[in-house]
Amino acid sequence: MAVRVQEADFDLGAELRALVAGNHAIGGLCSFVGLVRDLHPKAGEAAGTVKALTLQHYPGMTEKQLAAIEAEARTRWPLADCLIIHRHGKMEPGEQIVLVACASAHREAAFEACQFLMDWLKTKAPFWKLEDTENGDRWVESRTADAQAAARWTDQKA
Repeated sequence: MAVRVQEADFDLGAELRALVAGNHAIGGLCSFVGLVRDLHPKAGEAAGTVKALTLQHYPGMTEKQLAAIEAEARTRWPLADCLIIHRHGKMEPGEQIVLVACASAHREAAFEACQFLMDWLKTKAPFWKLEDTENGDRWVESRTADAQAAARWTDQKA
């Protein structure tokens, strides 16, 4: 298990190589990288250009929640390993925010676990996002679509 919350960027290739190093039973590695977008429409308003995104979190609590989400994925799928790296602090459009990677003997488990982790991270991880836009700062509100995506895993077991 590897869960990291950090301000620094990460090297995607190096992280994925390290995750599978020496384990030749892994047949599938699935990863997702979230990036800062430069546009974010707010309900009922025109989209504004995002100049920066600041992610805030509670140290200790955040890592504990990410570890619990990762542990839940391991109960649902036969994973050889998982990696969650989530950044905090101020980031500009195009920068990496999050990496989720799942390794398994078979691709299906890796794909499903990766999607599950991202769906639950979006709704259960204690992060707060503040966008610096051309129209001023605004907090990013939770989205119904994210809650719906996470809810589909509530009664599902692999």
